[in-house]
Amino acid sequence: MSDHNIAGKKVAFLLTDGVEQVELTSPWQAVKEAGGEPTLVAPAGGRVQGYNGTEKGDAFNVDLTVAEADASDFDALVLPGGVVNADHLRVDKDAQNFTRSFFEQHKPVASICHGPWLLIDAGVIRGRNVTSYHTLQTDLKNAGANWSDQEVVVDQGLVTSRSPKDLTAFNSKLVEEISEGQHAGQTA
Repeated sequence: MSDHNIAGKKVAFLLTDGVEQVELTSPWQAVKEAGGEPTLVAPAGGRVQGYNGTEKGDAFNVDLTVAEADASDFDALVLPGGVVNADHLRVDKDAQNFTRSFFEQHKPVASICHGPWLLIDAGVIRGRNVTSYHTLQTDLKNAGANWSDQEVVVDQGLVTSRSPKDLTAFNSKLVEEISEGQHAGQTA
């Protein structure tokens, strides 16, 4: 349970088919336990397919399509990982624009595992301190990020972690950054 109360704070979770299930469900639960209101946002309506590694997991109902979503309606954004999920989102223009809007509005963004791929294509990663799944480090460095191999990295409202094994630290910092609100250094 978090020491931070985020009652009434609306948190968008942006994902699509191929999401690493625990990287959705664990932060979602942490947000709810801290009093926040999570919303599942995806490129298409209906349901998205979660995965546990390479095995199919549960399907999750989409609350709002990313084309309909407006960052102004939310207090924070969470980008779960999963290779397929992240690879599809990174080339989706609506996902890029939605993500960039959170940075432009100085709102907290948390991204784990392969999730930071979207940050590259959204054009918000240059000069930022981040971590990710180790296979993304070259892409992130080439995009101008300062990558390091740490459990969790927090940089002015941007929270990143490497993998599901880091979820406890990721969730804690995610909720903390949401409770702090906007960060002047969180910019596009």
